[in-house]
Amino acid sequence: LQGNLPLMDCAITVGGDGTILRTAQAIVPYAVPIIGINLGKVGYLTEIEPGAAIEKISLILDGGGWTDERAMLEATLFDEQNSEIRSFSVLNDIVIARGEIARIINITAAINGEVLTTYKSDGVICATATGSTGYSMAAGGPILHPQSPDYVLSPIVAHMSFDKILIIPPESVVQLQVSAIHKAVLSIDGHISLPVNGGWSIEVRHSDVKTCFRRIDPKGFYATLEQKLKR
Repeated sequence: LQGNLPLMDCAITVGGDGTILRTAQAIVPYAVPIIGINLGKVGYLTEIEPGAAIEKISLILDGGGWTDERAMLEATLFDEQNSEIRSFSVLNDIVIARGEIARIINITAAINGEVLTTYKSDGVICATATGSTGYSMAAGGPILHPQSPDYVLSPIVAHMSFDKILIIPPESVVQLQVSAIHKAVLSIDGHISLPVNGGWSIEVRHSDVKTCFRRIDPKGFYATLEQKLKR
């Protein structure tokens, strides 16, 4: 797939939102437009229903429709010596959560190098505008407009610590460090999962890469929001 990406005009996915998220990961750094056919339950990102697939895809391939660009985040994992372990492009969200032991973990959050707080919680979420209708929303976070470049910083069930949810502008960088005595799990877009040792940190910033979708339906976001969230 990687070798063919520069030659691709579009990527057609058949499945649910999880399929879209995996596809977005696979095509980075190329802005190959994604056309999603919905076979999932929610279908928040996949607008085309199977019965209309042939008609709508034909319209798109003939030049119809419009391009829906979504901001992504870049997340970099560092060890306790501040050596880079791995970097990720993120369309939906980054979650640092407690591991198998059912106890709160301490995560120190800093923004642009300034310490904000140490969350005592089940974890922390950084969500894009696209991801703001997922886990972040379930944790009490706001819904951002899909084209917003901002992202959300949200604790998960904070215990006797700072529990406010912040909207982070795209020019700001968030650093999250797990306490040296704890272990955690890092989840990227719900399908990449890595163990995080105590003392390790994750740096989150706005990515220069975007995910592009080709859409055929009208651009209305607010008119369809309730309907999509009730699925």
